[in-house]
Amino acid sequence: MSTISTNDETEIYFKDWGPKRAQPIVFHHGWPLSSDDWDAQMLYLVGKGYRVVAHDRRGHGRSSQVSDGHDMDHYAADSAAVSSISICVTPSTSATQQAGARRPATSRATARDASPSWCSSAPCRRSW
Repeated sequence: MSTISTNDETEIYFKDWGPKRAQPIVFHHGWPLSSDDWDAQMLYLVGKGYRVVAHDRRGHGRSSQVSDGHDMDHYAADSAAVSSISICVTPSTSATQQAGARRPATSRATARDASPSWCSSAPCRRSW
């Protein structure tokens, strides 16, 4: 099981699949899900030659079950911590289910995450 310990000693679980030198795509889940909810998309993209990375947010899935730090600054810092050890090239896309997480960790951003493209797993709902 792959984990990283954050500055506040929270253990963050992550998946890192596919060729290590391939272009990565990073997945972020929303409440109350986990990285497992991206498995179908991740398996498809690994089959297309991409590297895919997903983590369980603090308090979710296999990450530490904590009572504090459930805000966008901590989520962004946790994502940056996972990216710092698992991704060595610029992610081409970051997929999210959390509307507030649609921004990079700007206070911790580096040149390699300056301009990711974003997509959402939220389905379009039609009223007809």
